[in-house]
Amino acid sequence: MQFHHHGYVTHDPRIQPAAGVGIDRPAELPDEVDVLIVGSGPAGMIAAAQLAQFPDITTRVVERRPGRLEMGQADGIQSRSVETFQAFGFAERITAEAYRIVETCFWKPDPDEPRNIVRTARPADDPTGISEFPHLIVNQARVLDYFAEVAASSPTRLTPDYGLEAVGVEIAESGDHPVTVTLRHTAGPRAGEERTVRARYVIGCDGAHSTVRQAIGCHPVGDKANHAWGVMDVLAVTDFPDVRTKCVIQSHDGGSILLIPREGGFLARWYVDLGVVPPDDGGAIRRTPLSEIIERANQIIHPYTLDVRDVPWHSVYEVGHRVTDRFDDVPVELAGTRTPRVFITGDACHTHSAKAGQGMNVSMQDGWNIAWKLAHVLTGRAPESLLATYSAERQVVAQNLIDFDRQWSSLMAAKPDELEDPSILEDFYVRSTEFYFGFMTQYAPSMIVGEATHQDLATGFPVGKRFKSAPVERVADGNPVHLGHHARADGRWRVYAFADAAPAGEDSALAAWAEWLGTSPESPLLRHTPEGADPDSVLDVKVVYQQDHTGVDIGKVPPVFLPRVGPFGLVDYEKVYATDPHADIFDLRGIDRASGAVVVVRPDQYVAHVLPLTATDELTAFFAQNHLPASAAQAARQPVKELA
Repeated sequence: MQFHHHGYVTHDPRIQPAAGVGIDRPAELPDEVDVLIVGSGPAGMIAAAQLAQFPDITTRVVERRPGRLEMGQADGIQSRSVETFQAFGFAERITAEAYRIVETCFWKPDPDEPRNIVRTARPADDPTGISEFPHLIVNQARVLDYFAEVAASSPTRLTPDYGLEAVGVEIAESGDHPVTVTLRHTAGPRAGEERTVRARYVIGCDGAHSTVRQAIGCHPVGDKANHAWGVMDVLAVTDFPDVRTKCVIQSHDGGSILLIPREGGFLARWYVDLGVVPPDDGGAIRRTPLSEIIERANQIIHPYTLDVRDVPWHSVYEVGHRVTDRFDDVPVELAGTRTPRVFITGDACHTHSAKAGQGMNVSMQDGWNIAWKLAHVLTGRAPESLLATYSAERQVVAQNLIDFDRQWSSLMAAKPDELEDPSILEDFYVRSTEFYFGFMTQYAPSMIVGEATHQDLATGFPVGKRFKSAPVERVADGNPVHLGHHARADGRWRVYAFADAAPAGEDSALAAWAEWLGTSPESPLLRHTPEGADPDSVLDVKVVYQQDHTGVDIGKVPPVFLPRVGPFGLVDYEKVYATDPHADIFDLRGIDRASGAVVVVRPDQYVAHVLPLTATDELTAFFAQNHLPASAAQAARQPVKELA
């Protein structure tokens, strides 16, 4: 964490100074806003936390609940999500209170006594080291608390407006604030009263029965699997030996359990198979009493027993797999002809079973994806055409999730004797680790993702996939750090220059590239950085040398990697890195040692391009697609007083 560059800080450095619309922020929801977020679930709160970093954007979040969520239904946290938490500054704190999954135990009928179950496998959770971040279990409510803390500590001092639900959305063909949202008070002395808010853009994060989705005419496509599960969080006494380990349990009669230990050391979540739902059920399965779920759990884990002492929460759900036909208000046949104004995220646009542990995680990536794009458009950094990439990118991800969940749910619901291979369930689980961990997403080429023409220069940074961090040494102080962990969710693009073999101070491709980036009129750094702003305010440029930190003379490092920032023009020394001799990033990520490489990373941590150090024209052209010139950006900005 960096601070003091604007003067000495004596308080918690995570609390940023109020700025822009955060100065004297009105407690009452204004009549006009830039972005209205409907719903304070995972997608809504990560979007709020991201947009809150932009002082000139008026963002408000409305939530139908009267206050914070106390108990969430989601609890599985992918490694990709923990990586995201790192960018927002709370990965270490949430990890400390969470349960960490390190292995999964598989239980099946005992061949000699089928009524009993026996452990058949216990694969490690991440045997190949997909991520340096853990796979966690923690209450969804705590995830929302941390994002709320980030938003409230941001320059805009953003906090949710509780007790308000959206009951209608209308979009005008023109106007500065073309989206009108009708809100109804759900709590307090004004309960039942309605009012309207006009917005430039709306993000619908209002769940599976989304009012926003219905208003923009998006249609869920898919079906139910006609299979039901009871789920319960319990405090219990049991002789089942793996009660504190994640388990997949299959019994002899086809009934299954997914057991997820919860944070705190005592609580556990049990997903209990309730079987096939008859076509004429009429919703009766959803009224299954808790006692029946507990009885069924005891049948499945025989010869072990489960003595439930307390049940903080339980529910029954039917598995369904649906994805909406689009994720914004532009009809498919009009895509590319006008700017979208309303977007939907999370359960509003994709629903599936809970057993894959993907819902909250995918929803958060939805929210982050649209939030940084809206921020760039509203601050004049990017053209409005950027907003069309949200639906194009995230709908594909959602469909991949549905396809995966359909296969996993079918395997979980199958009777053991129906499976061709008795080990197919655990084999599928192990093969799917990268998907489970949230790292399979790969965005297609677009205005923000280049072609993989030069992928051979950095094979470990696939274009379109998330930037996989690796250990390096910080040259200024010799500290071993992870290269990607320094990138915060501040809306900036990252440009990583991996040096060719020459040391700092010698003529090299890197030295020539750095000179061009810092001085050429064609440099994207100069073209897109506003006058008077810090030189790294739009593009955060870093360098990694092939030598270790003792072999890099920081006095000979090109000045573009040592920018002067803040009102005092202080030197930022945390952009110059060396190779960790114990974990060489050039080897780990397949970076060409002879040529070096430039790796461009989006604000949401996805690799946007890999280029040679000599491809300056290509770098200029790429950023010209997704950034406006600084002069145009400054002209496009509205005064803060008009946004408040």
